[in-house]
Amino acid sequence: MTGRAVVTGVGHYLPERVVPNSEFETMLDTSDEWIRARSGIEQRHFAAEGETTSQLAANAARAALADAGLEPDDIDAIVVATSTADLTFPSAATMVQSTLGMTRGFAFDVQAVCAGFVYALSNANALIISGQANRVLVIGAETFSRIMDWTDRSTCVLFGDGAGALVLEKQDSAGTTEDRGILSVDLNSDGRYKDLLYVDGGVSTQSTGHLRMQGNQVFRHAVEKLAKTAESALTKAGLGNADVDWIVPHQANIRIIQGTAKKMGLPMDKVVVTVQDHGNTSAASIPLALSVGKARGQIKQGDLIVTEAIGGGLAWGAVVLRW
Repeated sequence: MTGRAVVTGVGHYLPERVVPNSEFETMLDTSDEWIRARSGIEQRHFAAEGETTSQLAANAARAALADAGLEPDDIDAIVVATSTADLTFPSAATMVQSTLGMTRGFAFDVQAVCAGFVYALSNANALIISGQANRVLVIGAETFSRIMDWTDRSTCVLFGDGAGALVLEKQDSAGTTEDRGILSVDLNSDGRYKDLLYVDGGVSTQSTGHLRMQGNQVFRHAVEKLAKTAESALTKAGLGNADVDWIVPHQANIRIIQGTAKKMGLPMDKVVVTVQDHGNTSAASIPLALSVGKARGQIKQGDLIVTEAIGGGLAWGAVVLRW
């Protein structure tokens, strides 16, 4: 028998405020048509004043726990993927632990920007298969609206706030490709490309900073690297592109999503797409899409899913799992 990290619950949370593209027309030289054509985004959600990343994360966690039929103290560990934590420290994860009333286990953050949730899944999987935890709450949560330069029309229209969460639980499996749970992980980074996507501030510089991006260069790297990491993860699992039921990609840009699917030889009707409703929610985008995909009736138990993402660093990776 082989221990696998199996998804037993999923949930998400979006702030109440919905921001349509038309709202940017009043403050920038842009238009709904321009934003849709270049990104596929129609609207996004922004956190309310005083609404923090850890609060979004806790709300998504409650939804995932309810879906799994569990209570907070049934969880052994919390891993939060975020680049926009409430404070420099403590971690957003420990804040979620406190908010949920969880009095046992441990909690920590993972920071890999838009690839953060893939990295968090990898960490949670390692905790489970090594025996350090039986149930792990994995959350992606962001308030990217707090680091936007509202004079930069090429970036500020792309991002939104939100959170998504999964419950992973150790289950005994036969050790085959038909097992439910995480089947393989592929992680990568290359710091030579750090200037393509970054925030020009931080603790050491005593400033918050704003997001900066070389969009054309990021696009070029994204399609190539996302297709390659997805195929590498599938190869590690002993599977191929033809075995995939759903790609659930990082929701950054519809053209990147389409380009990656084409490079993998898969039709768009095998891709869960939510970017039109949420924009780029960074580390939150994959769990958000998984939760929405399940709610829509797209994702069903037994489906083979590939999640892939790329973000600042550059950092990128993919996870193959059977739902």
